[in-house]
Amino acid sequence: MSDAPREFPKEIAELGDKIAVMTLKDAKTLSDYLEEVHGIKAAAGGAVMMAAPAATGEAAAAAEEKTEFDVVLESFGEKKLDVIKVVRAVVAGISLGDAKKLVEEAPSKIKTGISKEDAQKLKEEFEKAGAKIVIK
Repeated sequence: MSDAPREFPKEIAELGDKIAVMTLKDAKTLSDYLEEVHGIKAAAGGAVMMAAPAATGEAAAAAEEKTEFDVVLESFGEKKLDVIKVVRAVVAGISLGDAKKLVEEAPSKIKTGISKEDAQKLKEEFEKAGAKIVIK
């Protein structure tokens, strides 16, 4: 094996250098862009993008795994009434009118700050009713 540093194409090296000095906020925005526009999801909560050490305490924040998630209704699909029923079942104390309004104003947050497992269960429940759900 050779101890010589590996050669990378200039474009890749320049892009990598730009990513390495990004702030946590910019890296998150880039991650969101890649996911929403190109369908590319960051592995392990974006840890790949944040592997380079940050100049401040941002490295510690990047190393923490996300523990709270939001369930966002993107669209209600073909069965709006079924989705409204699910909203009423999972959102404590919501009226029929408010549930209808929440569904019709999609995208809208259904639950915030919940565990990954709970978010996944809600997503499955909404998808059975025909809704499109995103966990953020």
